[in-house]
Amino acid sequence: MRRRTLLGAALAGAVTTPALAAGTARAADPGPSVTRTGTTTLDSRAIFFVSYDGLVNNNSFQKNGLLTYRGHQYAAWYTADRSAVVGRRALGGGTWSTVKVGHTLRYDDSHNVISMGVSRADGRLHLNMDSHSDGFTYVKSVAGLMDDPSGLSWTASRFGAPQSTLDGLALTSQFTYPQFVSTPEGRLQLSYRAGVSGNGRNALAEYDGTRWTALGEWSAATGTYTSEHGSSTARNMYLHGIDYDRGGRLHAFFTWREQNGAVMCGGGGITNHDTGYVHSDDRGRTWRNDAGTVVGTTGGSDKVAVSDAGLVVDALGPDHSLMNQESQATDSAGRPHAIISYVPGRFGQCTTDYVADRTANGRAFHLRKNASGTWQKTEIPIPLNSSQRTRLILDRYDNAYAILPFGRIAGASKASGHTDWKLLFDGAGLNAFGEVVVDETRIGQDGVLSVLYQEKSSGTTPSALHVVDFRLPA
Repeated sequence: MRRRTLLGAALAGAVTTPALAAGTARAADPGPSVTRTGTTTLDSRAIFFVSYDGLVNNNSFQKNGLLTYRGHQYAAWYTADRSAVVGRRALGGGTWSTVKVGHTLRYDDSHNVISMGVSRADGRLHLNMDSHSDGFTYVKSVAGLMDDPSGLSWTASRFGAPQSTLDGLALTSQFTYPQFVSTPEGRLQLSYRAGVSGNGRNALAEYDGTRWTALGEWSAATGTYTSEHGSSTARNMYLHGIDYDRGGRLHAFFTWREQNGAVMCGGGGITNHDTGYVHSDDRGRTWRNDAGTVVGTTGGSDKVAVSDAGLVVDALGPDHSLMNQESQATDSAGRPHAIISYVPGRFGQCTTDYVADRTANGRAFHLRKNASGTWQKTEIPIPLNSSQRTRLILDRYDNAYAILPFGRIAGASKASGHTDWKLLFDGAGLNAFGEVVVDETRIGQDGVLSVLYQEKSSGTTPSALHVVDFRLPA
């Protein structure tokens, strides 16, 4: 049950009535807390190189670099010799079993992450990897591997050969940002960008347990955006995530990135602007703005565009180094939440060095839709001290947690309206490089927050890759 009552404990073994008597007190739900329960090592010598201010094994936009399914946890990464590896352990176990899946990382590019997904229809594990505006590599396991982890050995023979298509389905020659998401019925969808930074479109493909189908593109790169400085006629939509809630609605927060730097106050910044939101109630076929108005159809001529009304839920111009691809989640009532980060206006109205300005003055904000249906934003009062991203998760009581760069964890209680943000774990002892990868699938299964991080290194010297576990309120 979601809530516990004092009455249940007091009357254990006694005759109970169907409902609480009038005036009976109900125990308050606990606020946010984290208790570190252990750390395991995936690889003592994982590949290390800094690219786009990040690491290929620890870009937080991976969905999923770490996931849990049927009592086992899975992780994917590249080793020092550039091999793509998948590990498996029983939940709570200290030892990971690993297999190489037959692919070698091509470039020193931190975009070329490994993302995993599970197709419940046939029990397969799927991996998409090593892409940045070019081709991708796809690997899938044999059917049933995820359904019987205790009975089926974890060996390379359980995985098929690497492919450059989805079982023969070619998507685009300019592919980036694979994100797998499971539909409520058990189909597996793949979200990706076609095109390049500043001139790209979001698209979906779907696997039904038998074959992959291209659903098509759903966001547009065209239209005119004008700031106080200039205009741009091409862009791409960067997703903060794409997630189904328990009621079956598909949610997506996003930012726009303009191709033309003329929209900025000066060079050295980044053309990201505004936080938008759309949702779909028909498994990603039709997209609606917050008011419920249709603003785009996947595979159709009408796509979600910068000129569409009602998309922006937090307005911000391109002069504040707004981060793209941050994080999102939905609470138990299906209300959307997001983390966004930028340099607030109190530090100036024109950032001219994206990394330096964000590191010096960047702040993260919790943006969410409240029970009254309005959008609310709260600054998390902890300096980022980094140019990198923050991850958001919600526990079973809808308390919010921000997993900040370097593995720091802040929390805010649902009871406060998510306004009482405070630091719960300062990252001491981790020596984490920066961004971390979070197992967003495990929290609902056993109330544990697993965080994958890589230790700091220099140059191209390999470093250790770990998973640290935190128990959340039960």
